[in-house]
Amino acid sequence: MFQATRRRLAIWYTAVTAVLLLLFASGVYLYVRSTLVERIDDTLNHVVEIVERSLVIERVNEETGKLRINVEASFRNNANTVEDDHIDLEWFSSTGELLWSTLSEPLNIPIHGNHTGETVRIAKQDQWGDSELSLRQVTQRVEFGRQVLGYLRVSHPWFEVTKPSRQLILDLALGIWLMVLSVAASGWFLSGKAMEPVGESYQRLKQFTADASHELRSPITLIQTNVQVALSELELVEADASHSSNYRQQLKVVERLTQRLGKLVNDLLFLARQDSGISKYTFSPCPLDALLMEVVEEQQLVANEKGIALNLKLVDPPLTEISPELLENWFTVAGNWDQLVRLLTNLISNALQYTPTGGKVNVELARQEGVSRVSRMRANTAQMQIKVSDTGVGIPTEALPRLFDRFYRVDPARTHKSGNTATDSTTGSGLGLAIAQAIVEHHQGQIQVESAIAKGTNFIVTLPITLES
Repeated sequence: MFQATRRRLAIWYTAVTAVLLLLFASGVYLYVRSTLVERIDDTLNHVVEIVERSLVIERVNEETGKLRINVEASFRNNANTVEDDHIDLEWFSSTGELLWSTLSEPLNIPIHGNHTGETVRIAKQDQWGDSELSLRQVTQRVEFGRQVLGYLRVSHPWFEVTKPSRQLILDLALGIWLMVLSVAASGWFLSGKAMEPVGESYQRLKQFTADASHELRSPITLIQTNVQVALSELELVEADASHSSNYRQQLKVVERLTQRLGKLVNDLLFLARQDSGISKYTFSPCPLDALLMEVVEEQQLVANEKGIALNLKLVDPPLTEISPELLENWFTVAGNWDQLVRLLTNLISNALQYTPTGGKVNVELARQEGVSRVSRMRANTAQMQIKVSDTGVGIPTEALPRLFDRFYRVDPARTHKSGNTATDSTTGSGLGLAIAQAIVEHHQGQIQVESAIAKGTNFIVTLPITLES
């Protein structure tokens, strides 16, 4: 599919370029040809002016005042003058009789005045057979007063135009052909580059669809199985009370699986809305210290059950003169409370789930003043940094670049086991960290991860104090 699209793009690039080149070449050809014709016409008219000034006019009769051109005196020197330029002269009487010519054979072309120049073609027979002679001519009627003395016709070989025109056509055709080949190769290369993001997006979509289908199929299958078993035992429950506990347990499993399925669908819907930009959340001042205290308090029960020390540290403001208003809002950022709660819950519960018994999970909140080391775009802007550290087994270095990919797990076979290197929240769907990244980006912040095997993992979230418009 992508190769066909790439091929069509390359063909379109080549076709459009070929049409533009043909139009350009046609314009160049017409311009050059018209320039050659104008140049020849100017040369012919210039010769006509020179010859007219050199004509020797004589009186035939003093009484009648008739005049004539002395042909021998007028054209004695003109024959040698025009030979080098391939220009031929013909002199005709006032009645159209040819009196003098530099041509070896008369042209047998009727006389008519044409100051702008015209192209004539004459059929000839020679030792090689029939041929055609093309000439560019200018005919000038010579008058003295009201008396017509004769006609002067100047001819120039037309191959002076056709020969360079043909050569120009060959040069333009060769240039266009080479250019079209170059554009075809470039179009194929550029279309491939243009299709790379589309191909990557398509592959991600295929992977996302496959992973989502797998995640949805498992709970749906379990729900169907438990419902079928429960329905088959319904009659036994009514007849024998000893089956009621088993029946109740199956319904609890169905309820738990339904909740898991609903959470997965909600997570997918959340990410879809974030990608499309249709999610509309109101932003307001959020005190992160109070928010973290609430989240840590909720997760404290899980930490106690697993025997993990969960600690919260708030970095106090520096011992400098700070206004009471700033001191009161020292840990306040512009954001959405529910989203930030979800972000921190995901990170802390993820750390608790994959930290072994006896380990530690530390949460630190600090305000950073001055130039940010994370984003130079927000120079001299205060930022809030949240650091969630654990002493778990860590994440392999090769898994870090894909850590925030949707449905990605370091070891899918052991995701739901405690004490491993899994990288998602308790749902095990592989969407927790993807949701966390989406929330951070929605708040114009950044999330980073640092991890070492057998030492632990650090998630660092940096949020701006105020959002940029």
